[in-house]
Amino acid sequence: MKILVLGATGALGRPLVKALRAQGVDVRAACRHPEAGADLAALGADVMAADLTDRASLQRACAGVDRLTMAAHGMLGRGRWRSDAVDDAGVRTLIEVACDAGVQRLVYCSALGAAADHPVDFFRTKYAIEQALAASRLPQVVVLRPSAFMEHHVHGFNGLSLLSKGKVDLIGPGSKTRNFVAASDVAQIALHALLDDPAPFARLDIGGPDHASNAEVAALYSRLAGVPLKLNHLPRGAARIIAVLARPFNPGLARIMGLFALPDDAFSERFVGAAELEARFGLRLTRLDEFVRAQVQAWRAA
Repeated sequence: MKILVLGATGALGRPLVKALRAQGVDVRAACRHPEAGADLAALGADVMAADLTDRASLQRACAGVDRLTMAAHGMLGRGRWRSDAVDDAGVRTLIEVACDAGVQRLVYCSALGAAADHPVDFFRTKYAIEQALAASRLPQVVVLRPSAFMEHHVHGFNGLSLLSKGKVDLIGPGSKTRNFVAASDVAQIALHALLDDPAPFARLDIGGPDHASNAEVAALYSRLAGVPLKLNHLPRGAARIIAVLARPFNPGLARIMGLFALPDDAFSERFVGAAELEARFGLRLTRLDEFVRAQVQAWRAA
């Protein structure tokens, strides 16, 4: 069996490729910049270039593939790789190509809370693609709906700034309670979605065991790193204005500004069910403080 991981060098794709190779699975690791996948090639993965905006590259990637995972997205993209070109048109092209290539199972990474009436367009697009997959000719479709990845929303957008610059820039008060999950944990569940026969579920909400606000995450980094906590707050009104001004030339920035400028109760980012996931899949989900402690230790070592 040959499995394609599209978005192989991303937060979800990389640990998934490693987990598949650890089980001896024949993996094609596709990404826009294959030079970034040297570590995956060293493990025996077939690393190749593929782009959701390039049909021919998707045809090459899907050729001879039995199952695939779509783990790429363009939430922050701009220009050719803006979200509507990647997450909507690009994934629809992938579905067509996968059907024509005879792919038997497609595992799609959606998002927790995706809905037709979600206040953020990215989540509406994710829901629309779920519907397109359900209506497709693909024999088997599996949908993962993870909460916010720790790698991005805890570290990349928050803690890294405190460690490297001594401050964190928050949009609004940073007071909304959110659920975070480690992408490496989602990869372990994706492994079951790809390999188990029959597929263990059709759609699954995935989240971690802890909830925290962005301000609380910054405070956790401050405490564990011994770095003074300095928070800069961009008022929500200012963020909304920036979102409008940025949308024509940087829709990714506009999307983030608009998302975090929403009131805390605009949509829920809570998840209940971590204990059930641990019992069902025999794993221990990463705790928020464990993740942050590991990032701080890596920072100190560097």
